[in-house]
Amino acid sequence: MTELVVISGKGGTGKTTVVGALAALARGKVLADCDVDAADLHLILRPRVQKTIGYEGSELAAIDPELCTGCGECQRACRFEAVIAEDGRYRIDPLSCEGCGACAHACPVGAISMKPRLSGWIHVSSTPYGTLVHGELRPGEEASGKLVTQVKRRARELGRLEGARLLLVDGAPGIGCPVIASLSGAHAALVVTEPSRSALHDLSRVVEVAHQFRAKPFLVINKADLSPALSEEIEAYARAAGLVLLGRIPYDEGVVRAQVAGRTAVEDGDGPAARALRSLWERLAAELEPR
Repeated sequence: MTELVVISGKGGTGKTTVVGALAALARGKVLADCDVDAADLHLILRPRVQKTIGYEGSELAAIDPELCTGCGECQRACRFEAVIAEDGRYRIDPLSCEGCGACAHACPVGAISMKPRLSGWIHVSSTPYGTLVHGELRPGEEASGKLVTQVKRRARELGRLEGARLLLVDGAPGIGCPVIASLSGAHAALVVTEPSRSALHDLSRVVEVAHQFRAKPFLVINKADLSPALSEEIEAYARAAGLVLLGRIPYDEGVVRAQVAGRTAVEDGDGPAARALRSLWERLAAELEPR
């Protein structure tokens, strides 16, 4: 099963728009939305949740009142003011606790233990385009990279069970932990960029990350006609870096209309962006074929 991750150096380049189009065009695939901090692929794929699994990615301190002697060492050790004193007894404020474990380490009588905390959920859904595995992180929770790893693991398992030829992953923007977890084990990375200075700067960083994980990077320029000069600079960078430029997608208000309607960009009409996305998939599919 070939694993393709769609990433971008910065947010707002149109990464999820591209993933939605590829989801509608590709056959024999399983989908994974690994942008767990702000998942939005489900908005255009119309999923029906079949199964939800709790994700415990962090810990919460808990004080046993039977063992607590009220010495206050836990409160002195806590840097987050999560240990609250009430009438000589102590309790943990779950909203302030960061799960660092300093209080448990400081307690002289072992009255504090670290308990797993619900950090989010993994959803397995059916869509008109195939199975979708998507994560949802609770507000304020961290460890999004760990959740991405769990989402991909579940998607790989389902892909093997379904005999899928392709695992199509919507990765997170940037170069942080969620992106690293998205790229781990991937065969190829499609980098979506746009003609702007910030996108050009971040493009080189995310390509370097893809190389570190031995995922062959491909490039597509979205909204390429908004700044032809910057698009040419991006193309020059791609040639110098040995990147395969698979296509240029023009700005098209039809994409906006499709998204407002909750549909992928290739389903409504045959506008310039839809034609470019179909051409992109044809070239990408040829590149992913075993040689």
